[in-house]
Amino acid sequence: MKALCWHGHGDVRVDTVPDSKLEAPTDVVIKVTASGICGSDLHLLDGYQPTMEAGDIMGHEPMGIVVEVGSAVTKLKKGDRVVVPFVIACGACYFCQKTLFSCCDTTNPNAAIAAKAMGHSPAGLLGFSHMLGGYAGGQAEYLRVPHADVGPIKIESGLPDDKVLFLSDIFPTGYMAAENCDIAPGDTVAVWGCGPVAQFAIKSAWLLGAGRVIAIDRVPERLAMAREHGKAETINFDDVDVYDTLQEMTSGRGPDRCIDAVGAEAHGTGGMDAVVDKIKAAVKLTTDRAHALRQAIYCCRKGGQVSVPGVYVGIPDKIPMGAFMNKGLTMKTGQTHVQRYLKPLLAMIENGAIDPSFVITHRVPLAEAPAAYASFRDKTDGCIKVVIQP
Repeated sequence: MKALCWHGHGDVRVDTVPDSKLEAPTDVVIKVTASGICGSDLHLLDGYQPTMEAGDIMGHEPMGIVVEVGSAVTKLKKGDRVVVPFVIACGACYFCQKTLFSCCDTTNPNAAIAAKAMGHSPAGLLGFSHMLGGYAGGQAEYLRVPHADVGPIKIESGLPDDKVLFLSDIFPTGYMAAENCDIAPGDTVAVWGCGPVAQFAIKSAWLLGAGRVIAIDRVPERLAMAREHGKAETINFDDVDVYDTLQEMTSGRGPDRCIDAVGAEAHGTGGMDAVVDKIKAAVKLTTDRAHALRQAIYCCRKGGQVSVPGVYVGIPDKIPMGAFMNKGLTMKTGQTHVQRYLKPLLAMIENGAIDPSFVITHRVPLAEAPAAYASFRDKTDGCIKVVIQP
């Protein structure tokens, strides 16, 4: 089969690889009909995520048609149309029983590697390094899906792929980011970044009762999408100081809830911290540029909440813990517990409360995926969200 494979920093290629096959009775194999390119994939492309190996298949936002079914699978059959969460969860361990699916204790076969880096291992993830399981990703013609009775959600309506694909990751991720803010009715929510996850965090903040949403970025197309589809007020951080502007917009109090939807590769233009981050990353002294997180902590009102769906991969420094502690802030974060959200968010799509397809700007065949990665990374050609259609 054909698949998009990682070959080093900045180097992804479409290769011919062995066909996906059942490896356990609880597996299914799907023929992939659509697969997104995610901002987290850029951490792999840019060489920030450790334990990638040449030939690893990329992608963690897939859906498709079931073509093979393991003998122990009871909920799916050949021909079923499914969306596959990027989190692989067993459904039975201590954490899965608490619906903390991204903390699953059993699905990372390389848990010892992750535990050395993090203290404990999270769940295995599709297409996201050997530290997190070494599972093949979904930017391919076919995909093996482990624990198929726990992960995939069956799409039984006639909704097109565009409307349901993002249940695999970015819609639940944006929703959990907003949920982690514990939004009270009327709260002002500030969102750092206007990429795809941020767009869903903006939408979800409104769904959860926000009275005002302010989005921060510098890419004109992303800011326009946040205004048009997210009904957000926007700040271009190339034009104004974010802290001063947010203070002015909130009568000096600061936003009630702040969401860092940027993560490890923040491109801050203001402050010495951003300059130092850039230099240290260039000489491989750090894997994370945490400017957005620092800024969210400074800007958030006293007693407020900081939510971090943005992915971090290492040990970022210069985190203002003095400000965080003295202001009495709370932080919630984590890889998304996708399985927890699949049914309620699918119901929102089916009843018309949200149409997730609004984020899609580019659709490409698998052969054009390497060029699409470059456009997405460099934010050229108005590229905000790419869907690969193998």
